[in-house]
Amino acid sequence: MTTTTQDPQSSAPARGRILDGKAVAAEIRDEVRRDVAELVAGGGRAPGLTAVLVGGDPASKVYVGSKKKACEEVGMVGEVVYLPGDVSREELEATVDRLNADETVDGILVQLPLPDHLSERDVLERIDPGKDVDGFHPENVGRLWLGLPAFVPATPSGIIELLRRSGVELEGKRAVVVGRSAIVGKPMAALLLAENATVTVCHSRTRDLGAVCRQADVVVAAVGRVGTIGPDDVKEGAVVVDVGMNRLTERDQVEHYFPGDEKRMDVFERRGSTLVGDVDFTRVREKAAAITPVPGGVGPLTIALLLVNTLRAARVRQGLDEG
Repeated sequence: MTTTTQDPQSSAPARGRILDGKAVAAEIRDEVRRDVAELVAGGGRAPGLTAVLVGGDPASKVYVGSKKKACEEVGMVGEVVYLPGDVSREELEATVDRLNADETVDGILVQLPLPDHLSERDVLERIDPGKDVDGFHPENVGRLWLGLPAFVPATPSGIIELLRRSGVELEGKRAVVVGRSAIVGKPMAALLLAENATVTVCHSRTRDLGAVCRQADVVVAAVGRVGTIGPDDVKEGAVVVDVGMNRLTERDQVEHYFPGDEKRMDVFERRGSTLVGDVDFTRVREKAAAITPVPGGVGPLTIALLLVNTLRAARVRQGLDEG
């Protein structure tokens, strides 16, 4: 378990070290860039990732644009297919079928959420499992739980990479995952089990959440609600991973969760909001051995692991790796 040290010049308790997702993500991207260059130099084809965006949601547009740019930065081919918000189910399925059949496309992702008239599950199940780099297809979900090679959602696999590369031991530890979504909570539990941690999954019906979390050596918070995990919900020396992405838009909220944090307040003043997670970062850090910040913790790892999945898909499809 990661530990912190006491500042010899201060009698105040040591604060948890920051798990730097930006640095780890940059390291992973560099590895992918080298591997892509090696693949191409050896006569292989550069991996190709295509994102499908339905409608004009500004946040989704920025997100798929960042994925395209990330692909290009590591030598991959990144494309975005834009479809109108009123696209029919048949038209969307035809687009997915075309990408499934395209030999230059190794990874396909459909940006969620979709408009209400479209079924996310039907669309995700239509993607070729071998191109499902988001890891949402039932075949990949099943293979993950069976311990077989599979594409795993990028956020939980990124968390495992962050913990591993930060020297956090998981084997034999108690881990609590707060949140049971198919995108983060459930695959996170499966990956922690694969690391030989003892795992508890909590959710909105869990009784006395704090009592459960206080037993954990590692807490992963992924519920999408500010302040879900406070200092009374973690034990001394726990490792806390914050997956939440929320915005504070009121000054008193910022002052409550980040007392005396001039940098955070400056961001709020300039933008009218500030991005925060599910954990009361300032107070929980005083008890934690290590903690991820928001932003700069888990977020950067998501796209980095999407690139890892796309590279793997390309290598499998070119006969260089086993599926």
